[in-house]
Amino acid sequence: MSSITDSLKQVQQQIVQTAMQCDRNPADVQLLAVSKTKPATAVIEAADAGQRAFGENYEQEGVEKIRTIRRLRPDLRLEWHFIGPVQSNKTRPIAENFDWVHAVDRERIAKRLSDQRPEGKPPINICLQVNISGEASKSGVAPEDVLALAKAVSVYPNVKLRGLMAVPEPETDPVKQHEPFKAMKTLFNQLQENGFDVDTLSMGMSADMAPAVQEGATIVRIGTAIFGARDYPNR
Repeated sequence: MSSITDSLKQVQQQIVQTAMQCDRNPADVQLLAVSKTKPATAVIEAADAGQRAFGENYEQEGVEKIRTIRRLRPDLRLEWHFIGPVQSNKTRPIAENFDWVHAVDRERIAKRLSDQRPEGKPPINICLQVNISGEASKSGVAPEDVLALAKAVSVYPNVKLRGLMAVPEPETDPVKQHEPFKAMKTLFNQLQENGFDVDTLSMGMSADMAPAVQEGATIVRIGTAIFGARDYPNR
């Protein structure tokens, strides 16, 4: 059994255990395997172990990987999530190749994704990225502006608002790790109370997966714990 297969099983077991400890159905938490900087062969290995949803942060790398895997393994039906910051000049390849975009933080991006989504494909699923920790260096809409952005993006026909996403400021204190996730859950509930048909809270990574699941995450984005440390080339 390969190390990726072993690691994948361990992460899946952690999700199940954490969900059950807080009386959640483990089936309500989707594992998104973050394959950025990893080769197509690593994705195929994880896919052969049963993983179907993969996340990429960089448009060019992600598109190349998607095309490579479709060529090598046309039998695989994978779900591709773009989880990195979305630049306006990169929306077309993202709209053409991905099923989800997690980091929409302004109306213009949603409009471009809708306009550039190929005819015949279903609307692209989007999450609004919230700068929940208020970090100056991080993209994302301010919490108080979430409702207005949700209303703005909902008019575009080829995007479907699914929920919210966040990358909180790193925190080692287990108690403090819960705070931004609780705040995200509150924002998510407010969207539902305002009539938005949302079902997705994308939050939690390798270092803070457990508190994210405990506070209501429906997608956890796990890379290092599955694929190992990343090797970042010069970009």
